[in-house]
Amino acid sequence: MDLNGAQPFAEDDLQPISALQHLVFCERQCALIHLEGQWADNRLTIEGTRLHERADSAAGETRGTLRIARAIPLRSLRLGIAGRADIVEFHRQPGSEMRVVPVEYKRGRPKKGDEDRVQLCAQALCLEEMLRVEIGSGGLYYGETRHRLDVALDHHLRTITESTISRLHALLASTQSPKASRQPKCARCSLLKICMPDSMEPGRSASGYLSRALSESLAETSRWGAIGEAGE
Repeated sequence: MDLNGAQPFAEDDLQPISALQHLVFCERQCALIHLEGQWADNRLTIEGTRLHERADSAAGETRGTLRIARAIPLRSLRLGIAGRADIVEFHRQPGSEMRVVPVEYKRGRPKKGDEDRVQLCAQALCLEEMLRVEIGSGGLYYGETRHRLDVALDHHLRTITESTISRLHALLASTQSPKASRQPKCARCSLLKICMPDSMEPGRSASGYLSRALSESLAETSRWGAIGEAGE
């Protein structure tokens, strides 16, 4: 299946837009979540979920020439993706067509990578297909900084986004999870203990890693047992 629009994807072949962010951040993380069904929360993911829930649960509203819609279902049969937009703004402009602006909520602060921009652009591509409009920009609202960042949906970002969507379909069709590779960003990943990147470092075996992990777990259990006895 290609992305040129000649042969649209079937409903059953649509992949989640959220997987694009996982893929850009880490290909193995994406495979663990969307191929193997693995998930674990940490403080960052819980805070992000709560921020999305607040954004989605609020009622839509109208302010003059602006209408705000929330939790909008999205899909693109051309690209083979589906998901939901936190907010879509509809700006009424006298004498011209409605200006549509998707806004995605994120818990932290702007990232160095493209993961957030790619996810936002994918939402815009869905809206363009669904509403038959052109979307020039979108917004990323960051909960930590309480600041909205305007994102130009230019040719460069669209190219990166469609390429990432192709990579996502190829990865999930392969049914193969990439090998783990320890990187600094691993410390921020909620799947760190599931992924076990340290077990794949040169000179280390998986059995040795598991043995050390078991010893650490037993030591931690003993420590908490000692604390409990001291408090009795």
